Amino acid sequence: MTASTNAGAAGDTGEEADRAAPVPSLDTDALIDDPGIRIIVCCGSGGVGKTTTAAALGVRAAERGRKVVVLTIDPARRLAQSMGIDSLDNVPRRVKGIEGAGAGELHAMMLDMKRTFDEIVEAHADGERARAILENPFYQSLSAGFAGTQEYMAMEKLGQLRARDEWDLIVVDTPPSRSALDFLDAPKRLGSFLDGKFIKLLMAPAKMGGRAGMKFLNVGMSMMTGTLGKLLGGQFLRDVQTFVAAMDTMFGGFRTRADATYKLLQAPGTAFLVVATPERDALREAAYFVERLAAEDMPLAGLVLNRVHGSAAARLSAEQALAAAENLEADGIVDQTAGKAGLREPADSPAAGSAPPPDTAGAGTPEAEADATPETDVTADAITEVTPDVTTEELTAALLRLHAERMQMVAREQDTRDRFTALHPEVAVTAVAALPGDVHDLSGLRAIGDRLATGSSPAGAA
Repeated sequence: MTASTNAGAAGDTGEEADRAAPVPSLDTDALIDDPGIRIIVCCGSGGVGKTTTAAALGVRAAERGRKVVVLTIDPARRLAQSMGIDSLDNVPRRVKGIEGAGAGELHAMMLDMKRTFDEIVEAHADGERARAILENPFYQSLSAGFAGTQEYMAMEKLGQLRARDEWDLIVVDTPPSRSALDFLDAPKRLGSFLDGKFIKLLMAPAKMGGRAGMKFLNVGMSMMTGTLGKLLGGQFLRDVQTFVAAMDTMFGGFRTRADATYKLLQAPGTAFLVVATPERDALREAAYFVERLAAEDMPLAGLVLNRVHGSAAARLSAEQALAAAENLEADGIVDQTAGKAGLREPADSPAAGSAPPPDTAGAGTPEAEADATPETDVTADAITEVTPDVTTEELTAALLRLHAERMQMVAREQDTRDRFTALHPEVAVTAVAALPGDVHDLSGLRAIGDRLATGSSPAGAA
């Protein structure tokens, strides 16, 4: 990091020189078009749009000719819904509706942690041993929700997909928050677990075998098993010992495959995308991801800055808008009463007294619901139709204040982004303007893909 960058990072607001420095642009189309890129991993904190980003990249890559599978580890069902699939499971399912003259294919799947573990056992143990493991109570608890099992199984599933060589691009949607990088720690944690003293003690009698093993169990293990039996329950301890004895021949395979997948994530054919929103906490987490990936020698493609706000009237600053509103208010036109959106009824209007009940005819009908959109653009004519006694001056003052709030939000987001880029000026960024509503179909995913590719300016975004 340069001295000027350090100076910008040290200050609370950063130096103007750092803020003026150009930020490299992330070209997502070049990324998904590169045949050498076989894996894209989307990581970031919770609620920043990783699932949507992964799905949008998958759709765009498929429609540009690649054969893609999107693997989601997040238990949310949004991915299936947006792709028109009733449900996702451990089997890749073809997504219909991929368009374009040279379109490829898109498949999607959701990690089933227990099923993946079962598949490993069935593939690497003979029938009798596999059955003993699958029926073991300790194994059933471990495979259904033991800490770290999900991340390790995600590594296994990614390794399986890559080994099949059926898809030329795998897009991975990771779990939310910092647990996304537990994905990277899984092989090390598994190795520590398998090499731990407790596991070795449990495995020792089975490995020694015969009378020596029985003698060791009776003399050397009696105190330990008695104590653990009281703490954990004798049956639980026996279940663990049975599980360890049955899994002994598979432990080396777990380590080997995990290490191979870890190296795959470090290879040039893999690219990590950190996804964040322009909020302080989300970008603080993004900085953590960037630094951690660098420490692990994982290839970072860049940052996707999601849900960025803007305004088509950005030339009118918040200060100018507020000043104009105050000039109107100086004549007593606007009464800042709570719940009135900054407007008051004229004293001589019927609404100033006992107002008649609102006209609700047609409310709740399909026609009325169809007219209700999430768009925030409001015209004076539209408001006047609802509140005909409100003057143009009152509407203008209220809209000026709404615009000032929007511009203040835009300024806060830009300031937060500047802080991140001052700390990490080398990270390529693409900004995705916020959409007015949720993404729930392929058209919405295409819209996100377009914005990812163009680094869409937030001007005019909702």
